[in-house]
Amino acid sequence: MSLLSDRHRYFVLIPLFAAFIWFSTLLAMLLTWFVSGRPKYVSTQVAVAYISDVGASFLKPLFVVTCCLTGPGLVISLTIERLLRHKGRLPPEFHTYERIFGGLAIAGALIAMFGLAFLSGFDTARYPTEHLIFLLVFMVGVSLSSIFTVIEFRWLADDYPEVEKLKRAYISKAVIGLSLVVLAIMFGVSLFNAQNVGGVVEWLIAFGFTFYLLTFAYDLRMAKVGEGEVSQERRTEIH
Repeated sequence: MSLLSDRHRYFVLIPLFAAFIWFSTLLAMLLTWFVSGRPKYVSTQVAVAYISDVGASFLKPLFVVTCCLTGPGLVISLTIERLLRHKGRLPPEFHTYERIFGGLAIAGALIAMFGLAFLSGFDTARYPTEHLIFLLVFMVGVSLSSIFTVIEFRWLADDYPEVEKLKRAYISKAVIGLSLVVLAIMFGVSLFNAQNVGGVVEWLIAFGFTFYLLTFAYDLRMAKVGEGEVSQERRTEIH
């Protein structure tokens, strides 16, 4: 039995760990802001602090480490999915366009990973312009990754016997991804028209990203012995 077969349960821990550390850090930052008396930071001077404001304070080392762990967690989760599909442990990609969209999803995750890492280093207090640029890069990367993943899963469902499981996977990703895209647009508008609203929206986007990470734990749970495999007859039929 291959390494991928024996260790599939451990792969689930990767997105779970990324989601846990991301959510825990956000919660710690939010609680710190509340316990500190909800201060107004020099960088924005708004009633509802932005994550960027709290992350530029004494909590910056925590924020940087979390961002540098969460981004790779997303990329590794997508990459492992691709390997498991190649091994037949998850619904395999029979068509070229499925593999293309799978690769594009990883590319989007890579964009998000670098955007997240750089936005944490270029904090909003010292590098406001650079921070906004990398924040945009992160949001675009996550949006692209979710869109391409949903498209890939939709096509995979046509060739997979247990289609209901894949439907749940891509519908959940579609709902969460669309919600994050809508919130990102609201956030961009609020930066110029309603900054207090923007602070609330940014927290919603960040906590919502936790659920996007958790969808990959559900995907990887399907990589069990015999599950996700498609008969040789079906492979021959499709090819």
